[in-house]
Amino acid sequence: MKNQQPHWHSLDRDALRAWQMLKLRRYLAGTVLPFSAHYKTLFKRNHLRPGAIRDWASLERVPFSAKEDLLKGSRDFILIPDESVLKRRPSTILSALFRGRDTVAEEFEREFRPLMMTSTTGRSAEPAPFVYTAQDVQTLSIAGARVMRICNARRDMRMLNMFPFAPHLAFWQTHYAGMEFGVFMVSTGGGKALGTEGNLRLMRKIEPEVLIGMPTFIYHVLNAAVEEGMHCPKLSKIVLGGEKAPVGMRRRLRALASALGADSIDVLPTYGFTEAKMAWTQCPCGNPAETSGYHLNPDFGIIEVIDPATGRQVPDGEPGEVVWTPLEARGSVVLRYRTGDTVSGGLVYGTCPHCGRNMPRLIGEISRTSEIREIRLEKLKGTLVDFNRLEHVLDDCHDVATWQLEIRKTHDDPLELDELILHVHKANGIPDEAVRARLEEHFAAETETHPNRIEFHTAETLRRMQGVGTLLKEQRVVDHRPLAKAPEPREALCQSKI
Repeated sequence: MKNQQPHWHSLDRDALRAWQMLKLRRYLAGTVLPFSAHYKTLFKRNHLRPGAIRDWASLERVPFSAKEDLLKGSRDFILIPDESVLKRRPSTILSALFRGRDTVAEEFEREFRPLMMTSTTGRSAEPAPFVYTAQDVQTLSIAGARVMRICNARRDMRMLNMFPFAPHLAFWQTHYAGMEFGVFMVSTGGGKALGTEGNLRLMRKIEPEVLIGMPTFIYHVLNAAVEEGMHCPKLSKIVLGGEKAPVGMRRRLRALASALGADSIDVLPTYGFTEAKMAWTQCPCGNPAETSGYHLNPDFGIIEVIDPATGRQVPDGEPGEVVWTPLEARGSVVLRYRTGDTVSGGLVYGTCPHCGRNMPRLIGEISRTSEIREIRLEKLKGTLVDFNRLEHVLDDCHDVATWQLEIRKTHDDPLELDELILHVHKANGIPDEAVRARLEEHFAAETETHPNRIEFHTAETLRRMQGVGTLLKEQRVVDHRPLAKAPEPREALCQSKI
């Protein structure tokens, strides 16, 4: 399975979807509905049977799941097998006859016994755990190895995994991807384990061709490497995960790699979330402003794109919210899971113009609906601010090295108006007032919001404010508003993902 091209690469859009529907019906009938407390009840309550899901449109008959459902009872989403049901499966009977009962028992354990757990980060909600069986770990490994192939990695490369040591999808997919792909990889644990100097020391010692980690932390490490006069001519790829990597951030990382002596560098964003138990990558395009789309694994799961307001599927290539349904997962399983992530170019099929692979892809920028927040800047009404857009504006500003957006209450009074404060470390020696004027101009041109004030800091101060090397995810947007004793209810927006 490692070296063979999956057969679905030869299928066109309609044939691929028909094949996925067949897999889904079998998966529901044989695995999910018999052993998932949540979905057994949900399908019975809605008078649904697997046979009713005949085509792509009929997927809409299955109710959505969301983070709120997981928080009510994550155990109900874990597949807990019934031995009496398992013994009646035709595959079980045949295995027992030809391979023996002990082998069958081992296969059941591999398929259903929880071995590992990851968790959402809990940035905008309580963390939700997701458990893996041995079969899930194998799927994670294969999906990770595919990421490496799509990135054009080679087995003779040296890689540094800079994700933090944590029960976090990004770290574990990278770890298992390296094992499955068969590449030399050292995991640094990010900044919390070894600190900046420890990561730089490993870069000097190993001379890696590939760095993998959080965009903000890799930016910090490369910036420190440039300041120390390091030379990293072998560096050829930077693979980013765990948080958004706007075009401006990717450009900065390419510039830093060039300053370290790298002749040609691919900066590749990935997209994943805890509930999918895998991540997907873009292939190298050459131009950081271009996007190849996130290359999906249609044999492991179904991605839909829906209108977030109506919940209806949108046509190919149209923007909307990403919805996930697995096809082979064990352990924790969610169906038609609303991620709260929107993709600007939607879902497309066909041959990738950059790498030539025939597979479905998510095109464009991924945004989190949880980053659209209400700020009360006026006395009588609130203003919805899209912090996804503000991140792009700030990352594209050449005068800004790094930044943090802070939401506060005036005088820290819960009943006062909100304030938007922009904290900045400059990228060059331009006077503060000139940078402030340019940032005000950028905000006016791209958004309807203005920062109440712009404060300038040293690189070290801003790194400390962001939590670089100490937090699992560095904080570029922080909400420090205190709650009033009896606040008016605020609109509950969708929860964010990892």
